[in-house]
Amino acid sequence: MRSLVYYVAVSLDGRIAGPEGQYDFYPVDEEYSRQMNEEWGDGLPTGLHEALGITPPLTKWDTVVMGTATYRIGADMGVTDPYSHLRTIVYSRSLAPSDFPDVEVVADDPVAHMRALKQEDGGDIWLCGGGKLAATLAPEVDRLALKIYPVTAGDGIPLFAGGFAPQQWKLVSHRAFDIGVILAQYERA
Repeated sequence: MRSLVYYVAVSLDGRIAGPEGQYDFYPVDEEYSRQMNEEWGDGLPTGLHEALGITPPLTKWDTVVMGTATYRIGADMGVTDPYSHLRTIVYSRSLAPSDFPDVEVVADDPVAHMRALKQEDGGDIWLCGGGKLAATLAPEVDRLALKIYPVTAGDGIPLFAGGFAPQQWKLVSHRAFDIGVILAQYERA
C-alpha cells in the first residue's frame, strides 16, 4: 500500500506559512539548498529543476496532493502544473476541473479519495499543503518529513489547521544542517 507523506517546511512555532501564505521568511543558503535539491528534488517544482539545471532522482513519491490555496500560489502566476513530473491532485470544491486540465481537481471527500488512492499501484504520495487539507487528511498521513526552520512566525497557517486531535508519532531520523534547519522524519507510533 502507498504511504501519504506530509513533507513541508515549518517554523519553530508550527507555521507552514505566514497569514497571507508568505514563505520567504525561511532562511536558506547555497549548501543547504544543494543538499535538499539532491535528496528531496521530487519536492521542487518542475520549472525549478530546469532553472537550476538539476535532474534529481525522482524516488520519493510519484503523486502530489494539495488544497486550493496551495495550488493557487502557482496557478495565479500562470503555473497550472507546478509538478509536471508528478501526478498532481488538487482537492477543491471551488475550482472547475475544465479550467485546470493539467491537474486532477477532486471535489469529492478528500479522506475517502485518499483511502482509495493509497490502494492504487504506485509510489508514495506527497501532501505538500496546506494546513487545512493536512488537518482533514491527518488520519491518513503515514509519515511526516518536517523541515524545521530556526525562525518563529508569530502568526500564519498552522501545520495542521484543524481542531484538537492528538496523534502520536515516532522519530525515525533527524538531520541538522549548518544553517540551523532540522529535517525530522516521523512515522505513526
